[in-house]
Amino acid sequence: MEFNDIYNEHRQLTGRLHRRGSRWRKGEYGLVVCVWVYDGQGKLLLTRRAPGKTYAGTWENSGGAAKAGETSLEAIVRELYEETGIQAAPEEFELLETCQDSIAFYDHYCLHRATPLSEIVLLPGETDDVQWATFEQVHAMIENKQICSIIARQFLRQEALLKAKQIAQD
Repeated sequence: MEFNDIYNEHRQLTGRLHRRGSRWRKGEYGLVVCVWVYDGQGKLLLTRRAPGKTYAGTWENSGGAAKAGETSLEAIVRELYEETGIQAAPEEFELLETCQDSIAFYDHYCLHRATPLSEIVLLPGETDDVQWATFEQVHAMIENKQICSIIARQFLRQEALLKAKQIAQD
């Protein structure tokens, strides 16, 4: 059984825990982290959601819910490693933006890492494929509904920031 910290509307810890899979009460918020891994040559790392998961078979960036006791950076380091086998230190991640909806705060990061696909280690039950995709390929995948709808909206909102990171690597 997994638990998450409960935050209030000001992103302050309440000292209470939420059992993963149960409903959030009004005024309670969790913490979700996501990362765009980019190679510095115009490509983003995407993983495909495994069968049995919500949005199964669609592509996404790495991320997930912070576990109880984890900071945002600790959670993104763990999530990226669990889903891809990529190890990165907390200071290597750059915060792109933070946003909020009715049940969670979302911290969106980027990480420059040109990891060969042969070195990616997928987590059975979580991810079942991986690819590097150009921005144009991501747009085509969005049009063809191959990218998880939540991630598609996130990408479109953050695309200019991500392109600026790519250009800075040249």
